[in-house]
Amino acid sequence: MINDLDETLAALLKRELPKGLAEQVQVSFGAPDNQFPPSSVTLPAIDLFLYDIRENMELRSNEVYLDRRSDGTATRTAAPVRIDISYLITAWPSQSVTNPSEDEHRLLGNVIQALLRYRTIPQDVLQGSLTDQDLPLPVSSLQPGRLQSLGEFWQALGGKPKAALNYTVTLAVDVARPETVDLVTEKILKFRMQTGANS
Repeated sequence: MINDLDETLAALLKRELPKGLAEQVQVSFGAPDNQFPPSSVTLPAIDLFLYDIRENMELRSNEVYLDRRSDGTATRTAAPVRIDISYLITAWPSQSVTNPSEDEHRLLGNVIQALLRYRTIPQDVLQGSLTDQDLPLPVSSLQPGRLQSLGEFWQALGGKPKAALNYTVTLAVDVARPETVDLVTEKILKFRMQTGANS
């Protein structure tokens, strides 16, 4: 599920970034530490580091859905659990550019423009298991992240602080097993006559 989200976001960026940039930039999901980029990544790169996964309590639902069948039974399913998956997005310019900071800011600006175009992830870029999601995948950009302290975060990674964008996607995760139940298809009323009179 999470790897499908990674592939979805990579596809979204490749589609929405300016054509020339999309052809040369690589999308990575590694830790933006002092060892970045790993040998598998060539620069320039956009790095989406997944740093937090938690249930979205505001969207928690106790609803139960019934899928009725013609044989008098139904499948009862609990509402899916909604989870927020948060990424810290950084831009890594090519080492051959004369002004790395300027190129980094240009890359990050292009990413911001690409991601702010959508309030939910478009259906046509969904990958793998996400194509079966019944609910849209809302996103949140440029909002305060889940990290308590960015300074401590960069210190823990051993890297230099960088400009970064918080990006959160809300997924629906089906955790309940569907249960087959019998439906009430007719109502039968029974009456009992009482005889005798009270005196």
